[in-house]
Amino acid sequence: MIPTSPAPRLIPRLILASGSAYRSELLTRLRLPFEALAPDIDESALPGELLGATALRLARAKAQTIAERIPGSLVIGSDQVATLDGAQIGKPGNHGAALRQLQQMRGRQVVFHTALCLWDGRIDDPQQASQLQDIQTIVTFRDLPDLELDAYLRIEQPYDCAGSAKNEGLGIAILEKIDSSDPTALTGLPLIALVGMLRKAGVPFFSA
Repeated sequence: MIPTSPAPRLIPRLILASGSAYRSELLTRLRLPFEALAPDIDESALPGELLGATALRLARAKAQTIAERIPGSLVIGSDQVATLDGAQIGKPGNHGAALRQLQQMRGRQVVFHTALCLWDGRIDDPQQASQLQDIQTIVTFRDLPDLELDAYLRIEQPYDCAGSAKNEGLGIAILEKIDSSDPTALTGLPLIALVGMLRKAGVPFFSA
């Protein structure tokens, strides 16, 4: 009798619910075929909502929005909220706002909540379809003078980044310490947590 090879496992269509180039670059490291689609949702915090809860709700909403658009797919949603003294630090949008952020944060610790959701469109029950996790990163900023902060901003121009510091670029020079269980969480997509979720959903990473 001639042995037969097992039929290849069918992997659902994998979609990153994001328009972020940073998250797409990170996801390519896993060497899985995927596509990126940006969800159109309101990312405002709800009145009285805890900041970690905001990130989790938005990550889930992003994933669910795309999952409803493309049934049967596996969708990755992620959202990040930076906090100082319990208040949210958003994307600065311009040079002046970014400088004020860095002045406020220098010499201090900022907590970044990076929420991750994997939505399995093969599961009908919405309560069972999603895996959720909040990965927290504590970042200590260097106590730098205004001239250095201003010079950094003019070089990097991180105005689309919460906290005005891109740790994957020159922003690492204004950081003193990063504490996290997942090294890519601060950039926006926690790969260690994501691999665990994908494995639970039956996605293979290595073949014999």
